[in-house]
Amino acid sequence: MRNRFVLLLDLPLIAAAALFAFVLRFEWTFAASRHEYLLFVIGAVVFKPLVFLAFGLYRRYWRYTSVAELPVIAAGVTCASLAMGAFVIVSVTTGLMQEFSRAVLVTDWLLTFLAVSGLRLSIRLVSEANSGAHGPVRDIRRAVVVGAGDAGVMVVREMRRNPDLGLVPVVFVDDDAGKRGKRILALPVVGPLKEMASAVERYRAQEVIIAMPKAPGSVVRRVAEAARQLNLRPRILPGMYELIDEQVSVSRLREVDIEDLLRRDPVSGSGMTIDYLTGQNVLVTGAGGSIGSELCRQIASAMPSRLILLGHGENSIFEIHGQLLTLFPMLEVVPVIADIRNTERLDEAFRAHGPRVVFHAAAHKHVPLMEQNPIEAISNNVIGTRNVVECAQRYGVERFVLISTDKAVAPSSVMGATKRVAELIVRSAAQGSPCNFSIVRFGNVLGSRGSVIGTFKRQIEAGGPITITHPDMQRFFMTIPEAVHLVLQAAGLGGHGDLFVLNMGQPLRITDLAQDLIKLSGASVDDIPIVYTGLRPGEKLIESLFEPDAVVTATTNDQILRVVEPNEPDRQLVERMVRRLSIEQHALDDEDLRRLLQEVVPTYAAPRRPNVIRH
Repeated sequence: MRNRFVLLLDLPLIAAAALFAFVLRFEWTFAASRHEYLLFVIGAVVFKPLVFLAFGLYRRYWRYTSVAELPVIAAGVTCASLAMGAFVIVSVTTGLMQEFSRAVLVTDWLLTFLAVSGLRLSIRLVSEANSGAHGPVRDIRRAVVVGAGDAGVMVVREMRRNPDLGLVPVVFVDDDAGKRGKRILALPVVGPLKEMASAVERYRAQEVIIAMPKAPGSVVRRVAEAARQLNLRPRILPGMYELIDEQVSVSRLREVDIEDLLRRDPVSGSGMTIDYLTGQNVLVTGAGGSIGSELCRQIASAMPSRLILLGHGENSIFEIHGQLLTLFPMLEVVPVIADIRNTERLDEAFRAHGPRVVFHAAAHKHVPLMEQNPIEAISNNVIGTRNVVECAQRYGVERFVLISTDKAVAPSSVMGATKRVAELIVRSAAQGSPCNFSIVRFGNVLGSRGSVIGTFKRQIEAGGPITITHPDMQRFFMTIPEAVHLVLQAAGLGGHGDLFVLNMGQPLRITDLAQDLIKLSGASVDDIPIVYTGLRPGEKLIESLFEPDAVVTATTNDQILRVVEPNEPDRQLVERMVRRLSIEQHALDDEDLRRLLQEVVPTYAAPRRPNVIRH
């Protein structure tokens, strides 16, 4: 509605408020004895709109009014009442009025505030009702919103504002006993979650929307399973760690994926912060990778002074650079195409951009590929890590964090052994260094490049079968946003070569993971068979997060453990062995490289002979 029409509607409401202020004070007999009422009403109609104009009440788009506008309206009405008080004083002083009741002024303020704010709220309600009446009725789908919290309320409001979405919310479902039986945004709240099926049937819903960004995977699993039993494919808002900009909207809705089923409980640690990144120059190696790119997104939210994206693959760096420019247009983001094995290029990047904090995520990670190409694993994971560490020391980096893996524990693969050497390099460098060196170790992440999840999805799309190396294969899993969130928290705790291990919970059977994916796809295990192909070179049935005789202590975050493993590395020995690997890597065959790794990592149990990758 145009503001000139709002003004025209305000005028009779202002007059009525002034008149009824007299009625409430003197009842209906005031007209015969209180002649000042007529002058007061005229003054209100003249002065109050002028004050409202000064407060911008006729320059707003009231179709989208909200509680945020109430303070502005209250301030405008208060100043208008003060103006009317001044008008009354002048009128009494000059004899235009014989006397005046102060109670009328107070009552007039209240009635005017209710009338003015009520009009603007009515404009929004009428606009939403009219917008919802348009569009073909056959396209409208009735939606159950699971979660009556802030996210659910925002989703309902957006569905009502945007009829083109074709969704009409009909009921909330929530576990909170304090909300059940009440109404939120005029929608009934029912529950608990286990009764969602009855709510869907009772309200004839055709969509299930899970609006609980902080809900753990166990809750999402229950809701998703109930929806599947009703032949409905639920849609979900991303988890709290995925909402980097904290914006909840219907546009973020997507189908439930395996990551949602494995969400962890919200972090309960107190006082955890990533303020140490604010205003700093931060460099991320491997910035285009799965972990590296998510590190960049979450680091950017802390508003560093400069974020340097260092990576070897130009396409992946181009992609994350573009994302960050869109999400954080005020942030200085510097893309650097460089290989960590190129010492001159690496030195140039550190010298030019002066990072104070470094996250080293660049690494070769694929176990079977590195088993066939050990020289690449050594040159990248070992020599590359040494190069980055030396640059960090040379250019006075204040904090250095190595991203490591559970495959570095009693490694059975070349990849795991090289990552263990990388840990030793960092622990060795921390001895006597002013730089806060630390290591964060965790297991598999869902959705990373080359992840088993991507392989399973492609196999399901092709109609199967799904191939798994062994029926008893187990792995620790965590979603990428959750893992990176904890990495950043752990980095704020670390220094002096500290090793932090993320609390990954219980390991999951790969077979169970495959079966969950089959169900999410709408198929059954009868439709998509599972075939076991045998262990590949370097693979274990189950990984460990730390050595059996390690000393594990808690931190302020129950999802992060501080681990002290035996056998503090001999700095000179580590430097000598790394130097030998650097010099001899191209002169040795694969078996000699494995033997050399065993000298550095005695717990490395190399396979007797390399095998080809099995498909």
